[in-house]
Amino acid sequence: MTAYNTISLFSGAMGLDLGIEKAGFKIRVCVEKDKWAAQTIRANTSIPVIERDINDVHTDEILAAAGIGRQDVTLVIGGPPCQTFSTAGKQKGFADFRGNVMLQYLRVVRDILPEFFIMENVRGLQSAKLNSVPAEYAEYEPIKDVKGSAFHFMVAEFRKLGYSISHALLNAANYGVPEKRERIVVIGHRGERVPIPSPTHSENGELGTKKWNTLRSCIGDMEHRTDLHYTELRKRSRPYMKILKEGQNWRNQPEDMAMQAMGKAYFLSGGKTGFLRQLKFDEPSPTLVTSPTMPATLLCHPTQLRPLSIEEYARIQQFPDSWTFNGRLETIYKQIGNAVHVGLGQAVGQQIMRFINGQTSANEEARNNIPHSRYKNTKYRDFAIMFGQRTYNLTKTL
Repeated sequence: MTAYNTISLFSGAMGLDLGIEKAGFKIRVCVEKDKWAAQTIRANTSIPVIERDINDVHTDEILAAAGIGRQDVTLVIGGPPCQTFSTAGKQKGFADFRGNVMLQYLRVVRDILPEFFIMENVRGLQSAKLNSVPAEYAEYEPIKDVKGSAFHFMVAEFRKLGYSISHALLNAANYGVPEKRERIVVIGHRGERVPIPSPTHSENGELGTKKWNTLRSCIGDMEHRTDLHYTELRKRSRPYMKILKEGQNWRNQPEDMAMQAMGKAYFLSGGKTGFLRQLKFDEPSPTLVTSPTMPATLLCHPTQLRPLSIEEYARIQQFPDSWTFNGRLETIYKQIGNAVHVGLGQAVGQQIMRFINGQTSANEEARNNIPHSRYKNTKYRDFAIMFGQRTYNLTKTL
């Protein structure tokens, strides 16, 4: 029986890993420098953990801990830390030391040359600029500071290694996750390209798909539990939240009260839908953040005057109820909020397994009529065309 050995980098609390294992792959080692996430892995599994910064971990050490050789690795997975490439950040690209972990992911793939790899990241990766070009990558100097050049760089470097690349921005809700969160997923194969998995769910159940799973279907049975753990709402927020109903936010308050509650943020542009937000049971959750009580990203329970608990967070991200998270409340919120949804990981893993078993077809993407995301130009062909237009038709380098 094939082992489908998998190496996990930037493992976090193992959301992606759990999904990949559900698809039939075997995680042989995890590399994770955060001590609380590393303790979470050890508390729930017997998988070896290398608890150090990947910049200081040689590929041979990873293989030794896994107990396998290069030729035995089927898959490398990981989501390099996303702060640098988040649309909410400064987008310093590879000039920022945090951006260098992308290069470390590339390095491990180059050293091992697994048959497949999966790289996951935030939407902002597709618009991040390569604004610092090391000498060894001087060929990319002409596209420096071009929007999307950092992502173009990664894809081009993977292709140099012989990988065909598929990538798209995937809305997790379209794959049965009770949460609307969009993440870049890159699939590499040393051979024919793996098709992007078609959505199994949609908002209204269009074209034979199932309807999105809702918050009620996920955490409705937890509504009256008294053993949940959560941080309290901020004192300043409580008076304003008391008058809101399920599904409402600051816009549903009288204007004078909304202005008082929002302060200077009231006059900022943008939707500001995260301010003073009461969730709605009959919709998927919005994106889980690493702290549910921050003024601009409040995640208040639909019917109770409190934020979502860590137990509800874990359910939404599809961790097993038996999964133990180590650390203080704030570190647990961070672990779960940063995790890849188990269901999304499983969907991508199952697509690769279907490909291995000869069950995919070259035209299945063309038959899919459900958008992977609400954003345009985020699928591999569309991105290539858009980037080529930005760089005076440099698509020949893709």
